[in-house]
Amino acid sequence: MQSAETIFQYFPELTNEQRNQFSQLYNLYSDWNEKINVISRKDVDNLYVNHVLHSLGIAKVQAFKPSAAILDVGTGGGFPGIPLAILFPETNFHLVDSIGKKIKVVNAVADALGLKNVRGEQIRAEQIKGQYDFIVSRAVTRLKEFYGWVHNKVKKESIHELDNGILYLKGGDLEEELNELRKPYALYNLSDYFNEGFFETKKVVYVPF
Repeated sequence: MQSAETIFQYFPELTNEQRNQFSQLYNLYSDWNEKINVISRKDVDNLYVNHVLHSLGIAKVQAFKPSAAILDVGTGGGFPGIPLAILFPETNFHLVDSIGKKIKVVNAVADALGLKNVRGEQIRAEQIKGQYDFIVSRAVTRLKEFYGWVHNKVKKESIHELDNGILYLKGGDLEEELNELRKPYALYNLSDYFNEGFFETKKVVYVPF
C-alpha cells in the first residue's frame, strides 16, 4: 500500500494541516469505497499515485491563485478537485458530476477534511451557469466533446501565468483526438515532474480560451 509520503516528496512546502489532510485520504476513500464504488476496488491501494498525485499534476502546470474559481467536470469521487483543493486552500473549487452518489462522497470527504473551499453538486456540465478561471477534468470524454460542454463557462480576464482555459488529464496517444479538437493546445508530460512508471504516458492537455 502506498502512503502520503509520496505526495510530500513532490510537494515539500505543505503545511502540517495539508499533510494531515492528504494522510486522511486513504482511510476516507477506503471506507466510502466499501459503500459506493468511486474508485476501482483493486486500485484503492494505489490511491496516492494513480489518483492523488495524478490529480496534482495539474498543479505542476499551473498553481492556482487565491480567490480563483476552478470547475472540476465529471469529478467522480473528487478527482482532480479534492487533492487540488487541499493544495490550494484559498482557491474556490466547484466539483460536479451527473451521478448523485459520487457527489455524496465528494461532499462527505470535503466535510471530513474541513475543506471550506469545495462545493460538490450533482449537475450536468451543460447546465452550469457560472464562470471560471480554469476547468479541470480527468479524461471524462473526448476533448472535442468536452470543449463543447464548457467553452462558454470561462472568465474573459486571466489572472494566472497561463490564460484561462481547460487543464485536462489524459493518457496515451492523443494525436487523433487533438487533431479533431482543432484548437490551439499545449501538452505537458507528467513524466517530466513525477518519476513513477504510472506517469510514463500521462499528460496535462492545456487548451487556452
